[in-house]
Amino acid sequence: MDIRRRDLNRAALWLALCGWSTVRPLHAQPAPRWRSNPFTLGVASGQPRHDSVVLWTRLAAENEPSLEGLQRCAVRYEIFGDAELKRPVAQGEVQAEAARAFSVHVHAQGLGPQREYWYRFQCGDAQSPVGRTRTAPAPDAAVARLRFALGACQNYEHGFYAAHREIAGRELDFVLFAGDYIYEGSSRTPELRRHDAPIPTTLEGYRARHALYKRDADLQAAHAAHPWILTWDDHEVVNDYANDRDPAYTEPGLFLQRRAAAYRAYFEHMPLLLPPQGAAMRIHDRFAWGRLAELWTLDCRQYRSHHACPDTAHDWGRLVIGCETLADPTRTMLGAEQSRWLAQGLAASGRQWKLLGQSTQMSPTSLEAPRGRQFWTDGWDGYPEARRQLLQGIADAGLRDVVVLGGDVHRYVAADLRVVPNDTASPVVASEFVGGSISSRGASRTSMDWLRQDNPDVRHARGDERGYALIEATPKSLHCEFRATAHPVVADARFHTQARFVVEAGRAGVKPA
Repeated sequence: MDIRRRDLNRAALWLALCGWSTVRPLHAQPAPRWRSNPFTLGVASGQPRHDSVVLWTRLAAENEPSLEGLQRCAVRYEIFGDAELKRPVAQGEVQAEAARAFSVHVHAQGLGPQREYWYRFQCGDAQSPVGRTRTAPAPDAAVARLRFALGACQNYEHGFYAAHREIAGRELDFVLFAGDYIYEGSSRTPELRRHDAPIPTTLEGYRARHALYKRDADLQAAHAAHPWILTWDDHEVVNDYANDRDPAYTEPGLFLQRRAAAYRAYFEHMPLLLPPQGAAMRIHDRFAWGRLAELWTLDCRQYRSHHACPDTAHDWGRLVIGCETLADPTRTMLGAEQSRWLAQGLAASGRQWKLLGQSTQMSPTSLEAPRGRQFWTDGWDGYPEARRQLLQGIADAGLRDVVVLGGDVHRYVAADLRVVPNDTASPVVASEFVGGSISSRGASRTSMDWLRQDNPDVRHARGDERGYALIEATPKSLHCEFRATAHPVVADARFHTQARFVVEAGRAGVKPA
């Protein structure tokens, strides 16, 4: 039994024991009559496999008497094979429980490969919007094309989600979201809209923050239009946290209580199958798209070593010079178990494109300064030996067509990846694209020109515009198109193509397209 199947079986047992919404046979139950529609957070699907997807919704009507004192509520789901909802495929009932914020997670199994489905939920006399989802091709299918959007970093206060409106209208196989789905903190000078709530530290606080983001109409549209594959970064909990440490050096046990609350709220609002177990939650996963591509989603927060050479007052990511700890070969970004799982999966993969969906920029970002080279400790430059081991493993295994996909840094990046960064004597072993940010502010053109000057492996870097990346893989090449608009993103923003790049099959490295 492979790791994923074992985890799914364990998840089913855990769901049954702990009262998460579980699929049960249809049966009559008293249903509330709603004064307002409870499906205000929309619907979503995710984790597309060749025979299954996860369907999600949450009952979350504000000031709704029907929810007061209610401990559980029967929610019916229906899946159809056509947009007109005339060809039913499956139906059932789940129990949404107050203890789980009335969230619903349906593991819809027994579906056909590479097919579109439409779904909806009903609770009492209320009905949800209709969502569309798509399964992956059969594992051994010869696939001509994979097309998906790469997004990350959607600070609610920094602008509107016009990028999601464009994503919703695209013909895509899925959306890959690389982290910072919510922001726990608030900006000192919000441009367009406000959280209007304190920084969350409790389960109720994180639930409220997720609900605020989920009420955005453009974000709901993107979720309803496509299945999502997700990983997280730091702001889903707190800025720049590393494993069991937050910037304030909170006692680890107390911080892990906060992390447990954040992880639980995250699960309650996402189309995911595996719930958290306390402060631990498996987010890393693997997805196949026929014989064309395999995608690994990685967790760069939960298992990482603490930051190198931290400030004694606040352990934020920071620029350091002469930090000997950076060279420690035992320091890890992914943790030992996840690193082994990834290395073994990459080495055993027989699919052409090997995609690593992770939360930040892997290519070098260090800068020359009068006192020496500066390295940013919160990114892969802060874990250079872990990066070297990963890329050396790719080189040693003779792997081709490896592409790293990231977020976090609020800039568009196209880069070559070498075992020894910026050293032309070290061959390029993989390629990288970072898809900008949906709304979160980034750095100036001048700053990005400086970064590129000091890091020749970085072929393109722009942080002054917002948006996402459109990725298309075929047997011959992988194309990346950066879709961008001005900062801050206004509600009716329109997008243009900032740049296009291509990775040719069998040849590592990015080229202008």
